[in-house]
Amino acid sequence: MEHPETKERQRENPAQEPNLAPLPVSHVYRGRTVTGSAINHVSRDLGQGFCTPRIELDDLVWPRAQSGPAFDTPIAKIIDFLVELGPRLHLDVNPLMQTALESMIKVSPLGRRILENCYRDIPNLFARGVIEDELRVSLGDARLVDGWVARTLRGRPSRLRAFAPRLVHVLAGNSPMVAAMTVMRAALTKGVHLLKLPSNDLFTATAILRTMADIDPDHPVTQSFSAAYWRGGDENVESILYRPQYFDKIVVWGGDSAVRHVMRYAGPGLELVAFDPKVSISLIGREAFASDEVLRDVARAGAADVLSFNQDACNASRYQFIEGDEDDADRYAEQLALALGQDFRYGDGQGPQVPSDIREAVDVLREMEPLYRVFGGYDGTGLVIRSEEMVDFHPICKTVNVVPVTSLRDGARYATVATQTVGIYPPHRVTEVRDALACAGVQRMVALGESISDGVGGYPHDGMFPIHRFMKWVSEESGPNPEETQ
Repeated sequence: MEHPETKERQRENPAQEPNLAPLPVSHVYRGRTVTGSAINHVSRDLGQGFCTPRIELDDLVWPRAQSGPAFDTPIAKIIDFLVELGPRLHLDVNPLMQTALESMIKVSPLGRRILENCYRDIPNLFARGVIEDELRVSLGDARLVDGWVARTLRGRPSRLRAFAPRLVHVLAGNSPMVAAMTVMRAALTKGVHLLKLPSNDLFTATAILRTMADIDPDHPVTQSFSAAYWRGGDENVESILYRPQYFDKIVVWGGDSAVRHVMRYAGPGLELVAFDPKVSISLIGREAFASDEVLRDVARAGAADVLSFNQDACNASRYQFIEGDEDDADRYAEQLALALGQDFRYGDGQGPQVPSDIREAVDVLREMEPLYRVFGGYDGTGLVIRSEEMVDFHPICKTVNVVPVTSLRDGARYATVATQTVGIYPPHRVTEVRDALACAGVQRMVALGESISDGVGGYPHDGMFPIHRFMKWVSEESGPNPEETQ
């Protein structure tokens, strides 16, 4: 199955002139690195040209008639391999990760400082405690991934197994951590995995997979992964790959259009697992106004939640509800605008400029004071709009909507099924709103300022435990096994 040569039309991006020379992007086919420049593309965010090998579709699938390379590998050995991988991914010692970082700077809008922080944090995802907690909490009993575990229900004996799946992972590129989390979780399933690379992160996943091959090219986990780039929506590739004879599930990260596009391939035998696009909010109690110093500290915590990958992540706060009157909300909004101009580990004090459509909408609101008040500016250092109700545009690029409410419970009514994370100050007041937030569809509640976490190690993600969802759960109910009756 050979994919015909294609070339994408370059996107207009006046903010950055793309380099003339296309970046070389490697593929990985079942653990084997493949290079080439047969197909030219243009990256989504920065308009950078890049080239990839011609896609060999036969190399991206594993025959159904054969067990996957790691299907029968003890999970303890897989964990040991991942734990060995972690230190090998340290930026200071890994040339593959160093090269990936330099290339990422040319396709990702995050910039060198944030990207380097991400790459330095990636090894933490492969710590033994993180891995073991992820597996234990997801499955309840790690023995289920190694074999058939006997159980008795209502006096009837049976065996249960979390069987290794065959998965396509459509990755998002708003953070390099997505690729690392995916590799760690996927390896623990013992399954076979095809990673579809996003055009704004073409290098992290392959650098990790190539490091695995450097450790042991013949290891079953190494040979259980492929990674390739093709233009999203290319039916020459997807209409062939996205079939139940090759894969059990499609795991998709990304925006609404990406999820809806993949949904058309889901059907009997091919399940969709979606990390849907989400919006996050903050609920801030009257305790924030105890003193000017407390207010500054709370505003900095609120800014930390906004600046998750420069507000390009699902856990980035976009709406903040303040328990108080308009004057209280204005005091907070003023401090928040100042705090947004500071650097955080995954956010820049000087970020991207506010888009023209938001500028035009805010210019109209400026004319409607005191119903609305605007703090900060359009230069990328932070923009805050105080309003009585939520604004009717989607805040991006370090833009925050501050809304005064009479109580945290009043603020909780703004949560919906599209709300992922809610940051709360002071933390102990979560008990007032957690049931209401959960009923509304919220998936995660944290102390204000702590929306950014590794997202693994036993915590649910988007309302599910991913490894549990990835597995094929198989029940064998033929009666007692002979060894069970002896």
